[in-house]
Amino acid sequence: MLGVTDYGAFVIAFLILLAIPGPGNFALITATGKGGIKGGLAATFGVILGDQVLMWLAVAGVATLLATYPTAFHVVQWAGAAYLAWLGLRMVLSKPGGAPRESRMASGRYLRQTMMITLLNPKAIMFYMAFFPLFIDPVRHQGVVTFAFMALTVAGLTLLYGLIAVFLTHRLAERMRASPRIANLLERLAGACLVGFGIKLAAMR
Repeated sequence: MLGVTDYGAFVIAFLILLAIPGPGNFALITATGKGGIKGGLAATFGVILGDQVLMWLAVAGVATLLATYPTAFHVVQWAGAAYLAWLGLRMVLSKPGGAPRESRMASGRYLRQTMMITLLNPKAIMFYMAFFPLFIDPVRHQGVVTFAFMALTVAGLTLLYGLIAVFLTHRLAERMRASPRIANLLERLAGACLVGFGIKLAAMR
């Protein structure tokens, strides 16, 4: 199909990758908990936009550039780690009772946060360069058309996953609001996870 060898396997493999816990997942869940469905959907579109930029940067050869110049790779990597740690620390150190103010935060801010989390991960560019060729037919591929088809598929699957995650998280958050102490504890836990992902990203070679 448009140069993709096994489209079904490609879809299944990417859905499995989406379900693996990561900073994007935690940011999406946190955005839904604080900003409701609108915040969660904004965060989902932030992930989609970030992924699309990374995929097309990979096509443009940025992955090769980063591999050739390790310093540039590490600068982006450390910037991403610092951003994750900063977001996480804000959540960990947030004062009890601060949630209502945060819940009114503009949806655009959730979009920007998840997009930045996605963009500031240089290993994602390398991932797409390694992952996509596994499903491209070297004989029947149609160049940019094949890649665009795969990029649109990734966007559609991410949107589907995001919708499910947002609505499930929203239902859980509605119940959690009855217990502010538990909600506060979960926010701090999510923040600690983001700090942990930041440390992990900074330490990766």
